[in-house]
Amino acid sequence: MTASPWYRDSRLHFALGVEDTFVPQEEPGRRALDEYELMQHYRFWELDLELCEQAGATLVRWGIPWYRVNPAPGEWDWSWLDEVIDWFDAHRIDLVADLVHYGTPLWLEGEFTAPDYPERVAEYAAAVAERYRGRIRHYTPANEPLLNVMYCGEFGHWPPYLTGDSGFVAVLKGISRGIVLTQRAIAAADPDADFVHVEASFRFDGETAVHAATVEHLRHRAYLVQDLVMGRVDEAHPLTPYLRAHGFTDDELAWARDNTAQPDVVGVNYYPQHSTELFEEGVTLSGGPGELRPRLDAGTDGLKEVLTAFAERYGRPVFLTETGFTGTEDERIAWLRASVDAVAELRADGVDVVGYTWWCITDMYEWTYRHSDLPAREHLLRMGLWALEEDAEGVRHRVRTPVADAFRQVAEG
Repeated sequence: MTASPWYRDSRLHFALGVEDTFVPQEEPGRRALDEYELMQHYRFWELDLELCEQAGATLVRWGIPWYRVNPAPGEWDWSWLDEVIDWFDAHRIDLVADLVHYGTPLWLEGEFTAPDYPERVAEYAAAVAERYRGRIRHYTPANEPLLNVMYCGEFGHWPPYLTGDSGFVAVLKGISRGIVLTQRAIAAADPDADFVHVEASFRFDGETAVHAATVEHLRHRAYLVQDLVMGRVDEAHPLTPYLRAHGFTDDELAWARDNTAQPDVVGVNYYPQHSTELFEEGVTLSGGPGELRPRLDAGTDGLKEVLTAFAERYGRPVFLTETGFTGTEDERIAWLRASVDAVAELRADGVDVVGYTWWCITDMYEWTYRHSDLPAREHLLRMGLWALEEDAEGVRHRVRTPVADAFRQVAEG
């Protein structure tokens, strides 16, 4: 008899994440943003994974740096990744592999809008799945694709630096088709693999009635990528006219309905300090990186709302694939305990929540580093179970905090 998949057993699985944003393109005034480089994970990767194990996690969300593995078209460098996968083979902690976490290889001109982006990302996915067949069992084709579309296509913040509705839709077309072809390629190479789709959550509060049309659009948009890749954008979808008006052709919409990527698990990322946008009467902002609407900490009420909404909309098990709190150790522990309790309450009420992920195992560096000339330490975010403490030689040591002990207590409890 075939064993039941991990997301169908009765446990709540506890996971940790290693921050894996990769935006390697450098421009005047824009530094490469590789969190593995900033956190010195390339140097201390084995220690970081051991810390995940020490903290009691049974799963770890960890990303493959596509731009390093695939340094030129058709060329592959597996040397470092082979070591990492060997480590997972030798340990009990299980890998959920991020294939795309915001960036593309340096050689891919046009990035997500390159005409061959979907085929290129599928080629990369197939190469990974063929090399590690049966060893990587859980895949995330693209982390937070809507946020990726916004930063690359709406805000002009990351390559290819497009803006507005037409830019948003141009990047959306590439990323959504890329997810479908990625999942198809992995399934062909490894039929036993499963798929965790991961999306950021977006909530809206405040004077929403005053901004009713904008809020209504954004509420539908919060699910747009997942709706597209699951074949749910039909003539009745509220955003079909918007997509047509800004670049989706009828043939492209038909392709999306006929070619789908169905997740085994829907991952939801929620941060109490960031996931709820606050609308204020008389205030109109462009939504660009320097003019984001203010945020409201909606606490566990917001968390319960988004997990329930994704579960009901897609009828799949849901996985809290990222949460955390930037602040003092006491503040982080308070959010850890409150959010775990909230997930337990949802499960008791029948919501199929299968996992909880604290993000991330160590402190990380804010994305503002990319547009700054300040030292990395000026962008440090205190949100880890282990603190990053830099010495006089620039070595970023991992220092255990009480948050690690608190996580282990809830994971084992």
